Amino acid sequence: MIINEAIRVIILTTIAFLVAIAVTPLWYNFLKKKKFGKHLREASEAPVFHELHKKKEGVPTAAGVIIWGTTLLLAAFFGVMGHFFDGVWHYFNFISRPETYLPIAALLIAAVLGFIDDWLGVKHIGGASGGGLRVKQKSVVYAAIALVGAWWFYFRLGWDALIIPFVGTVAIGWWYIPIFIFIVFASSFSANETDGLDGLLGGTSLFAFFALTAVAFVLRRYDLAAFGGIMIGALLAFLWNNIYPAKFMMGDTGSMSLGVTIGVIAMLTNTALLLPFFMIIPIVESLSVIIQIISKKLRKKKVFRSAPIHHHFEAIGWPESQITMRFWIISALFSAFGLVVFFLSRMM
Repeated sequence: MIINEAIRVIILTTIAFLVAIAVTPLWYNFLKKKKFGKHLREASEAPVFHELHKKKEGVPTAAGVIIWGTTLLLAAFFGVMGHFFDGVWHYFNFISRPETYLPIAALLIAAVLGFIDDWLGVKHIGGASGGGLRVKQKSVVYAAIALVGAWWFYFRLGWDALIIPFVGTVAIGWWYIPIFIFIVFASSFSANETDGLDGLLGGTSLFAFFALTAVAFVLRRYDLAAFGGIMIGALLAFLWNNIYPAKFMMGDTGSMSLGVTIGVIAMLTNTALLLPFFMIIPIVESLSVIIQIISKKLRKKKVFRSAPIHHHFEAIGWPESQITMRFWIISALFSAFGLVVFFLSRMM
């Protein structure tokens, strides 16, 4: 049983990689044809950022469609085939109400909203510099998605407990709702802030999905593990063309959907308290933004040359590829450590 499920996850991961690789040229050519390029913030608003990234003006964005599009395409294909046919089609069907309905729905909703934001940015529509949604407006979107998810988990599924490593399951009652909202909101915000260098969010998200997929598999939630495997395969294909120098950018349609989905899977596997390990870089990125804002408000001074922190390292002379690789290494180490905590806590 376990070996069959492991083989299933590996095969689906491979299929997702191949499908995403195949559709990448089609989507890239579409973005180029429609001139769906990135617009930077005004130099007066973010001078350090603008100077560092002015060469990226016009690079195709919204390539995150490759990730979630591949995942949803395979979910629909194997879902339909598995419904009408038995055998191998049923074997590869990973659609199940208790395990994958919620992450798939969250992925789709966040992806569509993120794509709208990308489109607004390309068309120079919206309140943000260069177009698109402002941070406050994005925060409302994150909170709305998190609120719907919290309502579903608490009132429809009856979830009201958290697993604390080395302590056990703790019932928290209605506190589950604000905690759920915070987890999904924070993961969404953090992912969005991390998406600023070639391959940075894609790579750090990859390690997070590796860890969460391993957790789902150990918990015998094999359909959820299969879903995670497909996300991994699609992310690997995306990174093939997103590593430095990137051929295209993920866009909010990618960062928003990845962040929301990671948060939802963490709640589904009851590993929300391990997210600081699985998403260490996105958390540090978002904290750097918060610290910068507070310092500018209270002290009228910057703590970092530019925020999020990856731009600070750029400003002090670190090459972009070096920052990304070092952050990947940190993500891999912390994700591995988080898995160690997960396994040790289950043995107690």
